Formats: sequence, C-alpha cells, structure tokens
Amino acid sequence: MDTDLGVSASSALPESEVARKRRVHGMLKLYYGINDEGKAAAEEPESQDPCDINGPHFDPELYLNKLRKECSLTELMDQESCMVKQIRSLDSDMQTLVYENYNKFISATDTIRKMKNDFKKMEDEMDCLSANMAAITEFSARISGTLQDQHTQITKLSGVHTLLRKLQFLFELPARLNKCLELQAYAQAVSSHRRARSVLQQYSHMPSFRGIQDDCHAIMEQLAQQLRQKFRDGGSSAKDLSECVELLLQLDEPAEELCDKFLSHAQSRLDADLQGLEAELCKPAPASGPSMVLDLSSKLSATPVVGSPTDFVSPTSNPFLSPTSKMDILEFIDRGCNEFVSNLCLVIASYQELFINRPQEGDLASKNIPQMASGKLHTFVNSLAARYFSLVERRIQEEKGVGDNSLLVRALDRFHRRLQAISKLLPGSAVPSQGTEIVVQAARERIKQYLSALQSFYLDSLTDVRQALAAPRLSLGGSAVPASGTLLGSSTGGKDATPSLPELLSSLSASILNQIKSVLASVHLFTAKDITFSNKPYFKGEFCSQGVREGLVVSFIKFICQSSRQFCESAGDRGGSTPPALLLLLSRLCLDYETSTISYILTLTDEQFLVQHHIPVTPVTALCSEAREAAQKLLNHYVKVQGLIISQMLRKSVETRDWVNTIEPRNVRAVMKRVVEDTTSIDVQVGLLYEEGVRKAHSSDSSKRTFSVYSSSRQQVRYAPSYTPSAPMDTNLLSNIHKLFSERIDIFSPVEFNKVSVLTGIIKISLKTFLECVRLRTFGRYGLQQIQVDCHYLQMYLWRFVSDENLVHFLLDEIVGSAAHRCLDPAPMEQSVIEVICERG
Repeated sequence: MDTDLGVSASSALPESEVARKRRVHGMLKLYYGINDEGKAAAEEPESQDPCDINGPHFDPELYLNKLRKECSLTELMDQESCMVKQIRSLDSDMQTLVYENYNKFISATDTIRKMKNDFKKMEDEMDCLSANMAAITEFSARISGTLQDQHTQITKLSGVHTLLRKLQFLFELPARLNKCLELQAYAQAVSSHRRARSVLQQYSHMPSFRGIQDDCHAIMEQLAQQLRQKFRDGGSSAKDLSECVELLLQLDEPAEELCDKFLSHAQSRLDADLQGLEAELCKPAPASGPSMVLDLSSKLSATPVVGSPTDFVSPTSNPFLSPTSKMDILEFIDRGCNEFVSNLCLVIASYQELFINRPQEGDLASKNIPQMASGKLHTFVNSLAARYFSLVERRIQEEKGVGDNSLLVRALDRFHRRLQAISKLLPGSAVPSQGTEIVVQAARERIKQYLSALQSFYLDSLTDVRQALAAPRLSLGGSAVPASGTLLGSSTGGKDATPSLPELLSSLSASILNQIKSVLASVHLFTAKDITFSNKPYFKGEFCSQGVREGLVVSFIKFICQSSRQFCESAGDRGGSTPPALLLLLSRLCLDYETSTISYILTLTDEQFLVQHHIPVTPVTALCSEAREAAQKLLNHYVKVQGLIISQMLRKSVETRDWVNTIEPRNVRAVMKRVVEDTTSIDVQVGLLYEEGVRKAHSSDSSKRTFSVYSSSRQQVRYAPSYTPSAPMDTNLLSNIHKLFSERIDIFSPVEFNKVSVLTGIIKISLKTFLECVRLRTFGRYGLQQIQVDCHYLQMYLWRFVSDENLVHFLLDEIVGSAAHRCLDPAPMEQSVIEVICERG
C-alpha cells in the first residue's frame, strides 16, 4: 500500500519537478558511465526483464505484484528496508557529486576572472609599446635625412685611404719579406706575398711595379730553397714539417715530388725495422737444453701403460714438444708491431695530414692533390706490408711444436689487433684483410699440425702397447719365461709382470681421449671471447665445423679406423708380424668407439665450439659404422690368425709323422694337449675384453657324447669287421647321405662380438685344417687308433668353448671318418681303452 501511494503521488507531481528529477537522473547515469538505454558502455546488453530493478525496462507495478505474490510479509519488510538504504545511499552520492562539481565550477570561475585581469594589463602594455616604436621610427628617418649629403663624401675618402694603404704595402713588401726571411717567419712571408702577387701581376707593365715584383720573386726563391732543405732534412717536428709542406705547396712546388720525397725518407726508416726482423729470423737457434724444452706430455694427460718398458710418449719422440727458438713468436710479433707497424701508422697519419686531409683552397683545389697522394700512399703501404707479412709467415711456419698454443694465439691476436689501426687510418686498404688471411692460414696449419701430432701419438701408443704385449712374464718361481701374444692375460702359469689386456685397453683409450681433450682445449683458444679475430665469420663457422670438427676430430677418428684396418692386411703363415692380442685389443677399441666414444667426442666438440650443423658435416652414424666395420674386420682377422697358429701346429704334427708304421697308441699326443692349452689361453684372453655370448643348450653328458657318436650305428657300420677295402662304396654312400642331412659349416664366416663366437671361429679353422691334413695322409691300424685317441681328447675339452657342441662333434667325426677311409687296416680301438688313455694323459 505504501508503494502504491508513493507511485500515485509521483504521478501527481508537476512537470517542472519531473524534469528536474530526470536531469538529476541523467547526471547520475553520466557519473556511473551508463548510456541513455541504461547499459554500461563496456558491458554486455542487459536483460529486458521488466522486473529487473536495475534494467531500463523496469515496471514498478509488475515488480510489486511479483513481490506480493512470491514473498511473505517478513520478506516484504526486509525488501522495503533494503530499498530505503539504497535510496539513502544514492541520495548521499548525488549530494557528494553536486558538492564536488560546485567546487570545480567555483575554481574555474576564479581562473577565468584572473585571466581577464591579466589580459587587461597586457593590452595596456602593448599600446604603450606601439607608441614608442612609432616615435623611434620617426626619429631615425630625421637622422638619415640630415646625414645623406655627408655619407657620399665619407665613402669616397674611405676608398682613397684604402688605396693608399695598398700602395704603401706594395712599396714596403720587399723589405718586409727580407725581414721575415731573417726571422724565419716563413708563413708570414708567404702570406704577404700571396696577398700582393695578383696586384703585382696585374700592374707588371708599369716600371715601378715591375721592380717590386722582381725583388719579391728573388726573395721568395731564396725562401723556397730554405724550405726544401728543411723538408729534405726531416729532422724537424711534425708540426714544422706540415707547415713546411703547406708553404711549399703555396709556392707552387710540385705536389707529386713532395709526396715522393716524404715517402722515400719514411721508407728508409721502415726498411731498417724490417731488416731488424729479418736478422732475427736468420739468427741460428741456440743449443737446446732441458730448461728450453717444453714437455707437454703431462699437460696432455698422456696416460702411460702400466708396467710397459717405456711410457706411451718418450721425450725424444713426443710430437707435442715445443721446439726451441731464439725468440718466441710473441716477442717477435711484439717487436714487429711496436717498431714497424707503429712507425707505419705514424707515417700514414703524417702523410694524410700533409697531403690528403688538408683543406685545399684556391689553386691547390684544382690540382686534385688528395687523389694523387692517396694512390701513392696505398702503393707504398702495400709494398712494405707485403714484406712484413712475408717475415711473419716465415716466423709462424717455424712454430712446428704444438705444445703450448697460447703464445701463438696471443701473438696472432696482437698481430691482428694492431693491423686494425691501419684499417682505421687508411680505409679501403687491403692490408688488414691480408693480415686476417694470415691468421686464418695459421689456424688451418695449426689444425693440421695437431692432427699429425695426434696420429703420431696414436702410432707411438700402439708401439708401446706392442712392447708391453711382448714383455717377459715372471713365473711364481721367479724365472723369466717369454710371453706370446696368445698367452697374454692368462692367469695360469704365474703372476704377470705386465698389465692385462683390460688395463692396456683402458690406458690406451684414456690416453687417446685425454690427448683429444687437450688438443681441443688448445684449439679452443682460437675462438676465445677475448681474441679479436675470433669474431670473424671464418672462426664462427668454417673453423669450428670444417676445421676442428671435420679436419681434426673426424679425420683423427677415421685415421684410427683406417690404421687399425691396415693390421688386417699383413699376410703370412702365422698371420704376419702383428701380435694377435693387439688385433683383439684394437677390435675392442673400435667397438667401444662405435658404441660410445665417437658420440661423446663429437658431442664434446659440438658443445665446446658451437658447431653449426647447417654446414655439411660427417654424421655420427657414418663414423660409428666405419668404426664397427673396422672392429669386425679386426676380430675376423684375429680369429683367422689364431686359427692359423693352431692349424700350423696340427698340420706339422700330421705331416711329420709316419702314420702307417706308427706304434700302438698309449697316450695322447703332446700337440693335442698344446692345442687345448692354447685354446684355453685364447678363451681367457678373449674373455678379458668380450662378453660370454649365447650358447645352445648342452647335453647333460657332453664330454661322453663325442664318443657315443663314434660308437653309434654309423660308426659301427663304418668300423665293423665286415668293413674291408673291397667294399668302400657302401660306407662312402652312407657318409654322403649323412652329410646331406647335416648343416653346412662356414669355416671363415664373420664372427660376432662375443667370446663364444670368436672361439667357435678359431676351432672351426683348426679342425678344418686337421681334417684336410688327414685327408692327404695314409694310415695304418695304429695310426687310425691314434687319430681316435686324439679326437676323443679334443672333444673332451673343445665342446665347452663353442656355441654349438654338435659342430665339434661333426668335425671330429669327419676327421676320424676320413682317417678310416684312408686306413690300410681299419681296426678301431675299443671305446673303453680310448677313455682310459685320454683320462690318463
């Protein structure tokens, strides 16, 4: 009801009151940023709900009806209380807004009133100024009118006075020039003569002026002679020399002749500097002494082989030793920079100040002296710089040692930095770029030297490894026994005095890696941040990628692989002069390079030198593939060499024995025991560097299985009493049928990188040789029995070394079968007797 009364009362208000309220409401909308439609400018459009009290389409009647229907009396009273609070809050905000706007309006009114007063004063002052300017103008016009007649007369008198002074100067000029000549005031004399020269030339047809001109000419000729002598002596200061050149040019002295004289005098001094550097190069090197030899073997962390007769790198053969010299390269470059380059810069600066940078005025400007002088200067500098660069290159070429790289880098940096002064003094000169090319070439040569040194170090390391492998071993009793390559690393026979293969491999690999790291650290000096030429494009790109990565690291890795493969090219009955243990060690080294070392070295290089891979470089996979190929070839060759060593023993044991007339076997031949011993030693040796590998499942009684094969139905048929030479075809037929169902054995197949595969390859070569030798001999009864005993002894031990024991069984079976085919009286020995002999022997 109260709301209804309020609404009806508001409708009864006069129109003026309604308009006032609308205006106030509009001000509130403006204050709160609401447009005419009741929506905020930056907000989304509001709902069109007529019951939304904050919306533009709010309907009080509908809103009240909705409240009466939906709310209880208590809720209506609470709603009324809330609306009363909101109305009061709005009234308070409106009053505050009115007060603030009122204060601003009052302040603006005061400002306008003050401005009006200030402008009033300014108008009065401007009127006063205008009146004063008018009075001044009138007074100035009156003065000009009064002095008009006297101005013409004064001008005429001033001209006459000037002419008299010029005539007086001309008549006094010879005496003035003589006085300047006595006082050596050459500049004042030339200046006075130049002022009067044009006038005397103009009036030279008059006798009085002709006499003055002749006297002045004689005096100036004498002055020019003194200036030429002074310039020729060159002992005066730079300022006096510059003044002398300037005066000679003003006296019409030929500029080209002056340039030639100046450069000739300067060249005599610069030649002396170059001759001093050349004399230093020609000095004989002093005798080398221990204090003058720089041994970098410790710096480069060359790890010696433990227990080897000599260290990896001896002081006499170490390529990393720096040579002795009469003067180190840094001192040589310092001397050249401090003497020749500094004097050359002084000559360039003085020459430019005298002939090129001097402002050309009057007649001198038309002669184009700077262009002529600049050409002569460039020719002069280029000729002397070529001689200096030749001396520097000769000195750099003497730096053959790669021990300490810091002196060379510092010398090149100083050389490059001092040449930049020439580029600033003489823009467009090719001297700085030629100097940079010398630095670039020195860096390239340094990389080649480091590569050669690394290669020499690697070869020397291999030599020391071979010496360590050939070193004598001490037995437990203290007697020295020779250690063959096949026995290195074996734990049998006593305590080793030489290092084992893992120790040799670790020492060799560590020493090579340390050398590479040390070389990279030395080469990295070329790209240090404090080196000026390191910012050149070559050192940021090509030097790091093609120089260090490809030319040094990749080339050295390829050299290791190539030199390792060369060990496989030696041929001979015993595999050449290369120790088999060295082949095994190098194969493991190449395999380790393939698995991890190559990737580590190249990653280290790329990180240290920030190699840009957009430039074509050798991928890691290609190097790893090459290393694995080398490792495979070395291991194959190792198997071949070891197999040939054992095969040689077996071949001699078969060829040197009379198998027809031999006695009845009572023991195993010594060569078979040696074969088993050597195979065991090889097994131990290979096991030091390679993993065991995978074997096929063995039978529970492998040691008896070989004999059971010999005693099988096949053997019974072969060795039956009915087996006579008159019926060989049946046995051959059975043997051939059996071979059809046997797996083909590839004797020289590539081996895998494990111990089982290596031993399998060696045993295949050995037994195949044994088989072929047996096929070439004729046997008696006891010869066949001896072959039986030997083969049974071999099968007792060899089956445990191979991946598949059936391979050993098959080859031994073939050996016994071949002996039986070639036996004149094939009577095999009882199996029990064979076992007794083998167990006893």
